[in-house]
Amino acid sequence: MDNTAQKVPQVTLRTGEQIPCIGMGTFGSDRVSPEQIAAAAAGAIRAGYRMFDCAACYGNEAQIGAVFSEAIAEGVVKRSDLFIMTKVWNDMHREVEKACRKSIRDLQCGYADMYFIHWPFPNYHAPGCDGDARNPDSKPFSAEEFLDTYRQCEDLVRQGLVRNIGLSNMTIPKLEAVYDRLEIKPAACEIELHPCFQQQELFVWLRAHDIQPIGYMPLGSPQRPERDMFSTDIADMKESALVEIAEKRGIHPAAVCLKWAVKRGQIPIPFSVNEKNYRSNLAAVMSDPLTEEEMEIIAGMERNNRLVKGQVFLWDGANDWHDLWDEDGRISGSQ
Repeated sequence: MDNTAQKVPQVTLRTGEQIPCIGMGTFGSDRVSPEQIAAAAAGAIRAGYRMFDCAACYGNEAQIGAVFSEAIAEGVVKRSDLFIMTKVWNDMHREVEKACRKSIRDLQCGYADMYFIHWPFPNYHAPGCDGDARNPDSKPFSAEEFLDTYRQCEDLVRQGLVRNIGLSNMTIPKLEAVYDRLEIKPAACEIELHPCFQQQELFVWLRAHDIQPIGYMPLGSPQRPERDMFSTDIADMKESALVEIAEKRGIHPAAVCLKWAVKRGQIPIPFSVNEKNYRSNLAAVMSDPLTEEEMEIIAGMERNNRLVKGQVFLWDGANDWHDLWDEDGRISGSQ
């Protein structure tokens, strides 16, 4: 049997648990079908992936769960070999256990290795909605509301339904408003991270608090939803500095992005339904790490190029998407 999975470098969580340094994303519902994503997950398990980043709102957990079940039944993996992550969506912040149990049932996994609060507020929008969509019930971040949701996640840990709690799409002001009040500290925080959007200050904050950064859109996501595409966006993999490193090494710019992510200390979760691509993504992190000089060059690529603006979550009275990200160091819209 292929022993690639055993060769993937590991990252240690605050609990001492070791997990792969790369995972496979499963969000692609705006461009590919649940069946295609499930087929890619099946191939990825056989290629050596052991970490999968799922979410209820991606609309494909039942299909992916069938893949997990089949791989375990066939003896390709044991359940304990897999690190399965999923998330509570914004419309279920008051019913976290119900949401979690449904995800576990759909994923046929018995428990979640990591359960994320997908967004730090219950501002709901329908998956696949237009970029101009707004929900009149949306509100600014509330520490008390968030803590209520988080305490439900802590209960899931106590019940054995969840092994680790994760945060996602957080900012330093939001983290500072709640962190000291969390009884079971979060093991990871999933945020947008790629060479032209490095979130250095937040990255350092997370590492200082022993929270593992997990980076979505690690390649700059050229296939992201259309509502998240703006004319001012930068294509990371076309930036000359990155292309030059890739050409010198004889590899694809995507491989450079992933090597940078792993050496920096975040876990990238690239998504692809193309077998050649997801295999090469895995291979990229298993050998030939970037040099310190190359890391320095990429550190200089920071362009504050946020691709997921989140504008569909804005509340009445907010100025624009910048208000979601507390860029002036305080929680926007809070009382």
